[in-house]
Amino acid sequence: MRIGRHTVSVLAFDGMAPFELGSVVEVFGLPRPELDVPWYDLRVCSLERGPMRTVGGLAMTAEYGLDTFASADTVMVVAADVRSDPPAEVIAALRDAHTRGARIVSICSGAFALAAAGLLDGREATTHWQYADLLQRRYPHVRVTPDVLYVDGDDVLTGAGSAAGLDMCLHLVRRDHGPASPTRSRGGWSSHRTARAGRRSSWRPPWAVPHRRTTRSCAA
Repeated sequence: MRIGRHTVSVLAFDGMAPFELGSVVEVFGLPRPELDVPWYDLRVCSLERGPMRTVGGLAMTAEYGLDTFASADTVMVVAADVRSDPPAEVIAALRDAHTRGARIVSICSGAFALAAAGLLDGREATTHWQYADLLQRRYPHVRVTPDVLYVDGDDVLTGAGSAAGLDMCLHLVRRDHGPASPTRSRGGWSSHRTARAGRRSSWRPPWAVPHRRTTRSCAA
């Protein structure tokens, strides 16, 4: 499916690891004129104003705030603090974006933010295998599947660990621009990653889904 100029927002925050954010910037932020399709308009957003520190000592600032984050066509949360709920402003922004019809995406522990907003209730979802049991315990209406790269629920997608997030980003490019688009990128993504598969999932309301506790985990 071909799309027009599609906006993608991604949430940055103080203390985050830069890999997941870098994957999003690599896939959606760099121009791809060789593909001859309208590419994405990426906007890095944050709740905080001013410099943010990342793991490893890097400091960065984001040009956009939560209003821009919530107004994009695809809204991405690449990580979240699993020890506590996201700020209320972030939860509200995610709910507003979903209500408006945006595509909502999480990578790794970002699934906790989507679950806190109620966007994963009754859905199959994944996260980093290390956090799968915690996600299931904290949000029992979510059907957590720890042994897939990503789960595509059409309007809501969740990715597993950091590298799996890159697979899911390439999956989104295939959805938007056709299955051959990642391999046609000049000097870009390797074909072995573009061929890796996740899982599509159909949404059902919480009352129609029996609770399933997932105890299996995969190796790192």
